[in-house]
Amino acid sequence: MSALMRNTAGSIAALATLSLAAAAPAAEPVAYPLKPIRIIIAQTTGTSVDTLARVLAMRMGEELGQQIVADNRGGAGGIIGAEIAARSAPDGYTLLVSSTGMQVITPQIFRKLNYDPLGDFAPLSLFAVTQNILVVNPSLPLNSVKELVAYAKANPDKLNMANAGAGFQSHLAGVLFSNMAGIDVRHVPYKGGASLIAVMGNESQFTIAPSPSVMAHIRSGRLRALASGGEKRSPLTPELPTIMETGVAGYVSTGWAGLMAPKALPRPLFDKLYATLVKVMKDPATRELMERQGGDPVVTTPQEFVRFIREEYARFGTAIRLAGLKVE
Repeated sequence: MSALMRNTAGSIAALATLSLAAAAPAAEPVAYPLKPIRIIIAQTTGTSVDTLARVLAMRMGEELGQQIVADNRGGAGGIIGAEIAARSAPDGYTLLVSSTGMQVITPQIFRKLNYDPLGDFAPLSLFAVTQNILVVNPSLPLNSVKELVAYAKANPDKLNMANAGAGFQSHLAGVLFSNMAGIDVRHVPYKGGASLIAVMGNESQFTIAPSPSVMAHIRSGRLRALASGGEKRSPLTPELPTIMETGVAGYVSTGWAGLMAPKALPRPLFDKLYATLVKVMKDPATRELMERQGGDPVVTTPQEFVRFIREEYARFGTAIRLAGLKVE
């Protein structure tokens, strides 16, 4: 995240109209919040983004003095939840958890959306990054990315690389990896978590999956971790090298979660929500809770958040093209 966290005055000015300008100024500050706040999570209960979002909601609710109620609206790659949030009143009582799938993957796969992924929202900040981890079946005599790449090149089309389904993060992370590594492997789609079961059973030999979904299996020895997909090593797994430093130069693939509000949110409410998020994310108790769920806690300015989304859009766009996914 080092590049993300560097303040660049020029890029901040260029992106201001997409974030801070989206927050319309109010004539006078108002008492807020006076009732519970709804936070829409465009994923099902129990996913990594859901568990991280609930930590944030709990801690921000405690700080604001009002409950922040999680409203899971999964389905259609996040479209359902995003549409509800985009159409909600910009009064501070509806927020949206933005994430990789709904913000940068779905908009490039679905031709028609009833919302603008950036224009209909006021982005506040990232709050967590989840590393994608490259894991293999422990029976394979492979202990590094370099060994995996060398083995795949010596045995073309012999390895199965599992994923959670076409267009899912693990699919696109895998396609990008095999392309950048220059290896010929079979990409095998499964339904969700069945992809990990397939690797544990050696039906498929390896996969790249979000850290919250694989860490328990790594600790138990059912999977062997070779590397993570971040720009730098995760503080959660400092002993684990990145894919970039151990064999595939330039490779980056992570998941993330951020907080947004409907556009035209009055500036005083925007500022209060942002200040509250920053305060709770700096609290060691919040960070510990996030880390327990497999997330790397992070805070950005609204402008840095928008820039990050654009970078992720381009990165996943490359993977989508390589995967040959048809736009629906």
